[in-house]
Amino acid sequence: MSVIEEFNSHIMGTYGRYELVIDKGEGDFATDDGGKRYIDFGSGIGTNSLGYADKDWADAVCKQVRTLQHTSNYYYTKVQAEFAAKLAELTGTKKMFFCNSGAEANECAIKLARKYSFDKYGKDRHNIITLVNSFHGRTLATLSATGQDVFHNYFFPFVEGFIYAEANNISDLREKLDSTVCAVMIEYIQGEGGVIPLEKEYVDELYRVCGEMDVLVITDEVQTGVGRTGKFLAGQYYGHSPDIVTLAKGIAGGLPMGVCLAGEKCADTLTAGTHGSTFGGNPVACAGGLEVLKKAGDVGFLRDVAAKGVYIKQKLQKLDEVESVSGMGLMIGIKLRSKNAGEVVRAALDEGLLLLTAKDKVRLLPPLTITYEEIDKGLKILEKLLTEKGE
Repeated sequence: MSVIEEFNSHIMGTYGRYELVIDKGEGDFATDDGGKRYIDFGSGIGTNSLGYADKDWADAVCKQVRTLQHTSNYYYTKVQAEFAAKLAELTGTKKMFFCNSGAEANECAIKLARKYSFDKYGKDRHNIITLVNSFHGRTLATLSATGQDVFHNYFFPFVEGFIYAEANNISDLREKLDSTVCAVMIEYIQGEGGVIPLEKEYVDELYRVCGEMDVLVITDEVQTGVGRTGKFLAGQYYGHSPDIVTLAKGIAGGLPMGVCLAGEKCADTLTAGTHGSTFGGNPVACAGGLEVLKKAGDVGFLRDVAAKGVYIKQKLQKLDEVESVSGMGLMIGIKLRSKNAGEVVRAALDEGLLLLTAKDKVRLLPPLTITYEEIDKGLKILEKLLTEKGE
């Protein structure tokens, strides 16, 4: 029985998988079980932020595994304290809750916002506005928060208390921002929605209106955070301090971790017994995360990420098949003129290149550490695929 046959005989078919068995990775490359190497422009959907098996990261993780792999959150650990202190410094937030994924981080943000409003205004101020075309996770609450009809099926009844407003339409937001709303939840760049950034004027007005009404602003930076856009947080391009930020994906370099960070206003809202996670703040994940922060929090490192993003965009914009390029830093969406994005991604596997899609776009989320040499190699393959004539 092949690996794929054995896999499919035991594991639920919840993913549309490619027929590729990845066996190991090093730096910017993944290697399949037949020894073929692939330049990785996807990094585990933005999760392998330092690439595969970064030496400093691997050493820190292995050291922690041999020291203390887990303990209950009834106790304290030094590595979690160090990681939290560094993350607070980089984000300008006050306190945080550790969990295991972006969906869990967003669940925490939802509970945090609702309890803040409950404590201050009572139970009827519980609605959360999210944006049309958003994506916030696959739990029942975060699916309900997601502003895409395609996800609102099968799992009825969905969780109440979410209102969808049109992105970049401040009039629509104002119309829906009434006395029942406790928070507005946004992605600065709608990643799964097609790598679409919010307009700065819209964000400015959103913060102003929410501030006047004591409505919390939650920024979902699960995909945009941890240096992905060339700043540690994408929100730093917009110049505002949200009340709540959620992070995951690249935060621990490939280990499961999510974080919900709170600003001064709601830092002490969640108290003992109001939330929890068995594995949240796991020492091994924190050790890996601390190495990510040491690198992705460096100003020079972030400057390089931004420069690589500009370099890739300039190269892509010269291709006739490319209609437009969106995104920031190493979070890039490519709208094609005539070719099908999914078919391009599938064809790229034969050429030794891993790509992603986002709706009708080809999406690039390479490791933040990717070299210009590997960027050029990957773009050469992509150019070949985009210039080939169809049969």
